[in-house]
Amino acid sequence: MSLVQTHHLETENVNVWFGARHVLRDVSLTFPSNQVTALIGPSGCGKSTFIRTLNRMHELIPGAGLAGKVLLDGRDIYETGVDPVDVRLKVGMVFQKPNPFPTMSIKDNVISGLRLSGQRVDSEEELVETSLRRASMWTEVKDRLNEPALSLSGGQQQRLCIARGLAMVPEVMLMDEPCSALDPGSTRRIEETILELKQTMTIVIVTHNMQQAQRISDQTAFFLAEDGEPGHVVEFGETERIFHGPIDPRTNAYVNGHFG
Repeated sequence: MSLVQTHHLETENVNVWFGARHVLRDVSLTFPSNQVTALIGPSGCGKSTFIRTLNRMHELIPGAGLAGKVLLDGRDIYETGVDPVDVRLKVGMVFQKPNPFPTMSIKDNVISGLRLSGQRVDSEEELVETSLRRASMWTEVKDRLNEPALSLSGGQQQRLCIARGLAMVPEVMLMDEPCSALDPGSTRRIEETILELKQTMTIVIVTHNMQQAQRISDQTAFFLAEDGEPGHVVEFGETERIFHGPIDPRTNAYVNGHFG
């Protein structure tokens, strides 16, 4: 039986404000199933803000406002009556810095989201193993599941956070610079995990690493904020074209390291 899913995520004219400050303008992107989409651009252009709109984490910031639509399987996740907790179960998030729960064991970290959301499974042990295998770390921790999560290296902690998200069986996984604090070896393992995971879900990743974007993404969106204007998408398309045949000269300049 094929594991490929048909879930679909897209945004229509997303605008974001923090108080009176307009930080993102008219972002319309489509994230195909079973593909990795990279969001690139200089610091301060709204990439991390945008990715947080995709599972309603943006609205947790005081003074935050949003206009436009974020559609998951055709339904606007900001529509009246949609439970944001349900959205975040379907659209998982991995942050820039690993954030395992420090007082919990490796095993308890994996299933913490499940317990907090009140969900039950037939076998927690089976779910822990499956999630850790999908995060490419089962063989490293299978004999130390009851040890504290903070006994792990930084790269292992990040993969543990990925496993914690996978235990919720999300349709989409959002990753906000997941490798920025990691060494090259840990980065490689995370990238290998991402390429495995895209077989069963949609992945959106913010990255400042141009080589990483080229290695793992199928499509790329280049964000830019110029002269005090809100961040916006300058160019969006297949990663190969964005890096080797961009249409906009600003895209060409950025991917070739001329600014940013």
